[in-house]
Amino acid sequence: MSVHLVKNTPGVIGVLDLQGGVHEHLEHLERLGIPYAKVKQPADFTDLAGLIIPGGESTCLARLLKIFELKEVILQHCSRGMKIWGTCAGAILLANRVVGDQPCLGLIDMEIERNSFGSQLDSFKSEALIEAVSADLIPLTFIRAPKILRVGSDVQVLLRMEDYIAAAENEGILVTVFHPELTGCLALHRYFALKCGLSPAVENASAVNRDWDNVSWMKLARIAS
Repeated sequence: MSVHLVKNTPGVIGVLDLQGGVHEHLEHLERLGIPYAKVKQPADFTDLAGLIIPGGESTCLARLLKIFELKEVILQHCSRGMKIWGTCAGAILLANRVVGDQPCLGLIDMEIERNSFGSQLDSFKSEALIEAVSADLIPLTFIRAPKILRVGSDVQVLLRMEDYIAAAENEGILVTVFHPELTGCLALHRYFALKCGLSPAVENASAVNRDWDNVSWMKLARIAS
């Protein structure tokens, strides 16, 4: 599936504000010039073109979706065309098969395994070429990452590494098992914005911003909801 830029399309990308790396994603969207919002109430989803479910702890996030009564809200807005990107724990929530556990949202046909690389001490950095996203190498950060083991026929593999899939998508859903929001590269956030039909202000998002401060997102954490 190719992503085409749709000009002058209104819309906002929301970041699910329950737990995990919320502000890091917001900061990347801000640098792209994309309208963004933190979302945690049903009314917050009304005008969203896209939703990012950030990394965090998948069991905790699934429990919070139930507490805040957001699972059905997300499914309803997905059915009307809202795109969703899940990173790490977010990818686990979107899978329709989870090894040793029950699926949560089940919006993409894939099997995923939690904590496939081991403990926090086994976290690592790498880089890879994701041809559909960028002509340049993209930095990858894996933190207690899952592995996508297999996908269905309607799912496009964007990145395969060794014995697992690290990024994939279908028409409405994008999943990455790594954390693009923890690097200076905007390529995947730009790719998702285009998938949502939005027009990023930054054209050369594939190059890593060497001047990017990895705590720059903290200014957004101080902004009141």
